[in-house]
Amino acid sequence: MSSQKSNLPTGSIIVGDCVENMSALPAESVDCIFADPPYNLQLGGDLHRPNNSKVDAVDNDWDQFESLKAYDEFTREWLMAARATLKPDGSIWVIGSYHNIFRLGYILQDLGFWVLNDIIWRKSNPMPNFRGRRFTNAHETMIWASKSQKSKYYFNYDAMKSLNEDLQMRSDWYLPLCTGAERLKDADGKKAHPTQKPESLLRRVIMASTRKNDVILDPFFGTGTTGAVAKKLGRSFIGLERDETYAEFARTRIAAIDPLKDNLVENKPKREQPRVPFGNLIERGLLEAGAVLTDSKKRHKATVHADGSIMVQNSIDKTRGSIHKVGAAVQDAPSCNGWTYWHYKDGAKSLPIDNLRSQIRAEMHNA
Repeated sequence: MSSQKSNLPTGSIIVGDCVENMSALPAESVDCIFADPPYNLQLGGDLHRPNNSKVDAVDNDWDQFESLKAYDEFTREWLMAARATLKPDGSIWVIGSYHNIFRLGYILQDLGFWVLNDIIWRKSNPMPNFRGRRFTNAHETMIWASKSQKSKYYFNYDAMKSLNEDLQMRSDWYLPLCTGAERLKDADGKKAHPTQKPESLLRRVIMASTRKNDVILDPFFGTGTTGAVAKKLGRSFIGLERDETYAEFARTRIAAIDPLKDNLVENKPKREQPRVPFGNLIERGLLEAGAVLTDSKKRHKATVHADGSIMVQNSIDKTRGSIHKVGAAVQDAPSCNGWTYWHYKDGAKSLPIDNLRSQIRAEMHNA
């Protein structure tokens, strides 16, 4: 562990002003930031359901700003402090509603952050628009940004694909609001926090953009959803929260969580896994020289050679080379991932040769 990381107050919830506390942290020391700042909802009076019962809306002092200018000044101040704590290759997530997300995005870009995605959290159980004068507000937006355009930010594409039944994860996430047993309540049975986020949302954020043992900073910690999920997934966290009541709920919640075992958490992107040359498959006897590879639609065939090269089975074109070079050539493409393009025969099945590479990687991991 680096001395910088050992000096960080990881696993703690610091009560007080988030700007002051971020400014006290070592510069460029955290890997990721998740921020759920005040939305500045600008509610016009009480809101009631059709049966005249009052809606428990967000009307807390911490969400009140005297003007949009005051909100922008607050936003710029905390984002500047957050930027100073973020590593050069770190990334930040900011969530908001239509009231504030456009202002947040503008200021993020103004400060030099590089927007990577906007994620639409589409709520499966949104609160209706009781006045019937607007559309039901059924989503919130998250902005995911790196510290700069040149940042080598982390993205676990493979984990997100696994979560989505082997399909590339899209930027619209259909997830429920925080309800039921997950919703923290006070002694009177009322919501402990009006805008508690669901753990499913933070699970995706943390798995997508952090590695095991990374440090995640949450400057608006609330009742600790970020910390709860971070602890469960083997990440470190620092929570900043100005309300002692919320902080105490978070402490109790996080203390009760047991981290998952390492083998249940880690799913390293393939590009971070040990390099396995195609020739290893032949040396290990997983493929024999003379075996025939095809693309998934069996339009092209190539023969495996003893030195790990392959040659197209075509009397005119005798292209020979690596699985990547030949795959690109037969498609007339600038590049090709030969591991997923070429398939081998396993009984009646045609499978990507990447399956054979995975077998070798599994052996290396076990060793």
